[in-house]
Amino acid sequence: MTDASDPTAFGKKLTATPTPIPGLVVWDLPVHGDARGWFKENWQREKMTAAGLPDFGPVQNNISFNDAAGTTRGIHAEPWDKWVSVATGRIFGAWVDLREGPTFGTVFTTELDPSKAIFVPRGVGNSYQTLAPDTAYTYLVNDHWSPTAEYTFLNLADETAAIDWPIPLDQVEISDKDKAHPRLADVTPMAPRKTLVLGANGQLGRALHTLWGDQPHIEYATRADLDLTRPDLPTARRWRDYDTIVNAAAHTAVDTAETRHGRTDAWAANVTAVAALARIATAHGITLVHISSDYVYDGTSDRPYTETDPVNPLSVYGQTKAAGDAIITTVPRHYILRTSWVIGDGHNFVRTMQNLAQRGIDPRVVDDQTGRLTFTPTLADGIHHLLTTHAPHGTYNLTNTGQPTTWADIARTVYHLTGHDPARITGVTTTDYYATTTTPIAPRPHHSTLDTTKIQNTGYSPTPAEEELATYLREVSPTSGTHGARG
Repeated sequence: MTDASDPTAFGKKLTATPTPIPGLVVWDLPVHGDARGWFKENWQREKMTAAGLPDFGPVQNNISFNDAAGTTRGIHAEPWDKWVSVATGRIFGAWVDLREGPTFGTVFTTELDPSKAIFVPRGVGNSYQTLAPDTAYTYLVNDHWSPTAEYTFLNLADETAAIDWPIPLDQVEISDKDKAHPRLADVTPMAPRKTLVLGANGQLGRALHTLWGDQPHIEYATRADLDLTRPDLPTARRWRDYDTIVNAAAHTAVDTAETRHGRTDAWAANVTAVAALARIATAHGITLVHISSDYVYDGTSDRPYTETDPVNPLSVYGQTKAAGDAIITTVPRHYILRTSWVIGDGHNFVRTMQNLAQRGIDPRVVDDQTGRLTFTPTLADGIHHLLTTHAPHGTYNLTNTGQPTTWADIARTVYHLTGHDPARITGVTTTDYYATTTTPIAPRPHHSTLDTTKIQNTGYSPTPAEEELATYLREVSPTSGTHGARG
């Protein structure tokens, strides 16, 4: 036990000291003592997270007791985070970054006594040598031990790491297993935690695939790959291995959602499935990115909608999206991206207009709904920006910028940019457009313009919609068939 008269053990403030290994941070702990001994708060979530410690959600507490000075253990990198401290005694600790990336192989060493602790992020190799007998090395971890988890190891005597052990390794107790670990040149780096993109075949899913590619730690899933309504979803994957889920899947058949069966499907996909994702993300510390819609608003505002404006959906689809948003806000690490009028790789309004122009058709197009187009590369880039800059969690509006337009305005621009006469477009009201329709039609918000100031303040500036439209038309060919002139 630390001597109660030791001045290094008492009077410290809770203080964090970064190391050369990203995320590896040494902490001084307040220790209070007298002639009887000492007391410390070894883990205090509220104080420590306020001071900058990640809220890493520990679920297991382990203690390694070592009889003799010189006992040496490691170097082990596990797929979870650790909060390491010493209960009694002293250790010389050595940590090596075994994660993929530019700091792979970086070494940090220091001594720990009961007045110090260290936060060890996932993938950083942990090892120590006891400097006193009867030393108890303790650590909190944020995942339960599993034999199926992927570990990474490094030999204690690796010449590249060149750790200067206080007691030579040939004079200490080391397990045969630790002696057999590979040298740094033969170590397989620990991959980052995974990113899962749901709705991989949708317009946004395809844009994210184009942006992120086929990196080993990024997975793309369709409903056939992972049904979010399955009862065993909590155990369908080893969720602790995931860092981010992007929910680009949704029931978006706005008019169908007004029918009996469509209403059931919309609530199942946009609410029930979202609730299942929210539970998983909360339980495993996953960042959940969720795509929302301008349909959560009633469209009566005379100015662009901000993220703090109250929702008032007009349609079943809008109601399910608003309900899904409310659920997502309960996830500690979440981004809700409200967007509108999405255009990407697949059937959409712009392709329909392009096709009609080529076929010589003069369509009637709604001219009393106002908003902005959102091209999926912009949406994908915005998601990437929020994740990589670690922007504050919360709700963000994201569309392309520029002057708000109507669907008829956009149709005329498409005709113009593809070499056709924009006067061939006839503008009509929403009521007139659907006057002869006998199936249920969802009410639309007449004003859907979203204010993008908040996301621009994080450093991301969406491009003007008209520029993106011109680029889009240069790069794609019209698709066969039409899906209506409304969009």
